[in-house]
Amino acid sequence: MATPEFIRAIRAHAGHQLLYLPGVTAVVFDDAGRLLLGRRADTGRWELPAGIAEPGEQPADVAVREVREETGVECVAERVVLVQAEPPLTYPNGDVCQFMDTTFRCRATGGEARVNDDESLEVAWYALDALPPLRDHALLRIKQAHSEGPAWFATMSER
Repeated sequence: MATPEFIRAIRAHAGHQLLYLPGVTAVVFDDAGRLLLGRRADTGRWELPAGIAEPGEQPADVAVREVREETGVECVAERVVLVQAEPPLTYPNGDVCQFMDTTFRCRATGGEARVNDDESLEVAWYALDALPPLRDHALLRIKQAHSEGPAWFATMSER
């Protein structure tokens, strides 16, 4: 799914100014311990399934929806593993967003991994010791989801 309609409506009035938005990321493991990734159509990078919460939508439901929409995989959200304000991001059209990301560890329950929308070029399961190149923010989320520790969060003093 492209830009949600509610954001387009806001942009019609707000222009390109910074929007602070609720983002959700899903770290999905299958029964074999493999990780679900999609290669994004816009950047060509391998990434974790992620998206924007619609008004009134619960973050865990967003994780499940985004995984299904992007990959065709059904899953359940098991626990929050990370909460983090991302740095502001400027898109090629000049729009500026900053996401408050909530990351969930999820367990695959069905479906078949496939390109399921126009946001992805490829979708695949990866063993943790054979991951494609990933950005640091994805690696942190995977590390936290793979551990059994408490949810990770940053504070201003850590910046």
